[in-house]
Amino acid sequence: MAVQVETLEKLERRITLTLPAEVINGEVESRLKKLSRTVKADGFRPGKVPMSVVAQRYGYQVQYEVVNDRVGQSFNDAVNEAQLRVAGMPKITQKDQAPEGALAFDATFEVYPEVKLGDLSTAEVERISTEVTEAAIDRTVEILRKQRRTFGLRAKDEGAIEGDRVTIDFEGKIDGEPFSGGKAEAFQFIIGEGQMLEQFDQAVRGMKVGESKTFPLQFPADYHGADVAGKEADFLVTVGKIEAQNLPAVDEALAKSLGIKEGTVEGLRADVKKNLEREVKFRVLARNKAAVMDALAASAELDLPKALVEAESQRLIEGARADLKQRGVKDAESVDIPADIFKPQAERRVRLGLVVSELVRQHKLQARPEQLQAHIEELSQSYEKPAEVMRWYLGDRQRMAEVEAVVIENNVTEFVLGQVKVNDKVLPFDELMTQQN
Repeated sequence: MAVQVETLEKLERRITLTLPAEVINGEVESRLKKLSRTVKADGFRPGKVPMSVVAQRYGYQVQYEVVNDRVGQSFNDAVNEAQLRVAGMPKITQKDQAPEGALAFDATFEVYPEVKLGDLSTAEVERISTEVTEAAIDRTVEILRKQRRTFGLRAKDEGAIEGDRVTIDFEGKIDGEPFSGGKAEAFQFIIGEGQMLEQFDQAVRGMKVGESKTFPLQFPADYHGADVAGKEADFLVTVGKIEAQNLPAVDEALAKSLGIKEGTVEGLRADVKKNLEREVKFRVLARNKAAVMDALAASAELDLPKALVEAESQRLIEGARADLKQRGVKDAESVDIPADIFKPQAERRVRLGLVVSELVRQHKLQARPEQLQAHIEELSQSYEKPAEVMRWYLGDRQRMAEVEAVVIENNVTEFVLGQVKVNDKVLPFDELMTQQN
């Protein structure tokens, strides 16, 4: 095999592959002979079909397979000999001109870029931390109480107050005309829990069973219902039922109902704190990791292989289609999603992947077995049967690969934070928990 490597532009390369025709023909003949032993044809016994018939029926297909196999093998041999790291699949085209008695092909492809890591000591990263306060524990305990609350009917002469569950009939009109979604019967909501727009919520407070009221309501400009967004409606509301909430006391009975082994209020609060600290740790780590990745992406210099960006864009498109399918969108698998929509995200992912890989290689930040074990143990602690969860992870290579990727990212985060200028910031618990990861 004669090998010729050309540099086209930046990461693009071309290799010319030359294959002796006699080698191709010999392999085709060998495969056709093997095929003739099992092929079936009308008028012939199995294994007795003439080679001319076999060649006529299967010759083109077999030759196509042989050429593909031989070209693929020749390409692999060539890039290994040239010590090239190929990024993505090569584009193979047959040349019109070739040496006598040979077939020639051009393989055009991209190689992985050289990644130049910047001086991290000049970069700045904001590192956040958050404390689980007693107030946070109190609010979580209150949520647990609400999850186990019961409701009982209020007396007919008592008005509805915050926390009550009301059952109402309502109808809204805009300029005197009903609108879609503006009418309901026996509709339930809990006052003060944000289930309704604030104006609606406030209007129902103080109303009694059997009472009706008409009131104006201004829909926000960014309301999800585009037909009514920014418009003012008049609502007629009639209260059919008012139920007062009964919250369980924070006592041993509540603790036991929540599966606290000690069955004490102290044990309940300790368990809540432990769970909140675990959640805070993962959220803080995710925030700090994102800040580190931003610093890495900004400090490194490299060219991006188009093939990897295109492949990543395609993965994002398939993910979007899968999401649409899960949401019940008809024919989601064939929805036309332009690749340009995901190009910036794909470029960032490819860039970070290449930069992180180089950093891991240079500074030996690979995941160690004990780190994988510790991470799985930590993940499993939030489940009722940790041992089963650990076996679930350890028994699947794909899941373990995902764990390994997370641990490597954690190693990279820790390493970078040790190199850059760190600006520490204490983030309030509520702010951390309300932000999107």
